[in-house]
Amino acid sequence: MKALGLLLFIPFFSFAQPSVNASRDWIKKDGANILAELKDLISIPNHASDLPNIQRNAEKIKKLFADRGFNMQLLEEPGAPPIVYGEYKVKGATRTLCFYAHYDGQPVDPALWKLDAFKAELYDKAMYKGGSPIPMPKVGEPINEEWRLYGRSASDDKAPIIAMMAAIDALKASKIGLTSNIKLFFDGEEESSSPHIETYMTRYGDLFKDISVWLLCDGAVYQTGDPSFKFGGRGITGMQLTVYGPSRPLHSGHYGNWAPVPGQMIARLLTSMKAEDGTVLIDGYYDSVEPISDFERRQLANAPNIDQQMKEELGLGFTEGNGQSLNERLLLPSLTVRGLSSGSVGDKARNVIPSVAIAELGMRLVKGNDPEKMMDLVEAHIRKEGWHIVYDEPDHETRMKYPKVVKVVRDKDGFPAIKVNMDQPEIMSVITGVKSFTGDKAVFLPSSGGSNRVNNAIYDVLKTPAISVNMVNHDNNQHAENENVRVGNLWYGIDLMSVLMTLPNDISKK
Repeated sequence: MKALGLLLFIPFFSFAQPSVNASRDWIKKDGANILAELKDLISIPNHASDLPNIQRNAEKIKKLFADRGFNMQLLEEPGAPPIVYGEYKVKGATRTLCFYAHYDGQPVDPALWKLDAFKAELYDKAMYKGGSPIPMPKVGEPINEEWRLYGRSASDDKAPIIAMMAAIDALKASKIGLTSNIKLFFDGEEESSSPHIETYMTRYGDLFKDISVWLLCDGAVYQTGDPSFKFGGRGITGMQLTVYGPSRPLHSGHYGNWAPVPGQMIARLLTSMKAEDGTVLIDGYYDSVEPISDFERRQLANAPNIDQQMKEELGLGFTEGNGQSLNERLLLPSLTVRGLSSGSVGDKARNVIPSVAIAELGMRLVKGNDPEKMMDLVEAHIRKEGWHIVYDEPDHETRMKYPKVVKVVRDKDGFPAIKVNMDQPEIMSVITGVKSFTGDKAVFLPSSGGSNRVNNAIYDVLKTPAISVNMVNHDNNQHAENENVRVGNLWYGIDLMSVLMTLPNDISKK
């Protein structure tokens, strides 16, 4: 695996050199304080449902950027986490960049963590590599790029917020002026699917009309450690399936081989949907996929193949797709059994035939797929397999009339995929600027594998292009216990933010 430390030795050219020099000089001088600021921000619990602490996060971030000359305000809706909004006007700038991040995080199960998730601790290397806790550095002490800061939202997504802040400090200290108008949009409920995002963007739409490009600073660099940039995100939807056996659990000795077993019934239904090689067998499932452009396909071909590396890392003896790469597979809609339940296992297993079995289906969608129509295709397949579909708990008459009954609960919160054209002028200006910093190391992908409602709101409500600008390490345990950020990736993020904030306005012509 390529050493992640290479990130700080990426070649940089022309305009990028002064900005990156400023960033690295500042890191050398103020690195200990930067880590302390991140640790302090992590200390505030940040689940979206905890509105008092969410408000504390918002006020803290607002002050951080107000102290650096930004005009800050909290955009508020009743009962919702506020949007931390800020702007910095640059005289003569012809472009406005909006930096997006989120300050909320996933719930924490303290029993799974090796430390208090909101009392961040520094380790001399990753835990899974045998890392041990070390003291936070003092100003002037050397800092190793392989150190990891552990805590909830250390990487997802408070590190990018601190990287922006440090980049502003670095440029100011070096007297390098910003070249674009800068706007900040920090979301407080991204991990809860940003249910109010469209309301915010509609109600406060006048604040966003002048934005040229949104930069979504959420997500990890490429698995090789190379910088990565993504130009869309997959859509998402899903459904819950419940199949019915006997009206009450039965003794498996008295009724086994006679009463139908829901777990086996649902297993047959699920395997009818997808072949062992990963091909979805539902009629029409791939028909609405929009192909990517030739330019995008060339960018995809230039991305390092990470399949063998990831197979080794994840202990996978095979992968779906008949040899297609991970990046190629992300361009197709997926069908995943994300949960399966019937009866009990382990010490709680009983000799019974359960009365029901439940499966949770997740579908990641690509450009062209309509969430409702994709669920319609799944339902058509279920009927083709001989099942009677109901949408509420079936009564006795229904259960007696149909041999195979399945209750379907459709996802009401799904949304389609969004993808911007990588070769449009606004996007190419950023790509060209980034390449002046990264050289040939950057990976440009047509879409992220993940789904982000914010991306959709930007596209649907504001009609503005967006790019995912990734900086944290891919092995950061985001959403899970022992989340962390590698110090070298935080430093890289400061470099990158410095470059983006100083892009020449005419760079697309170079």
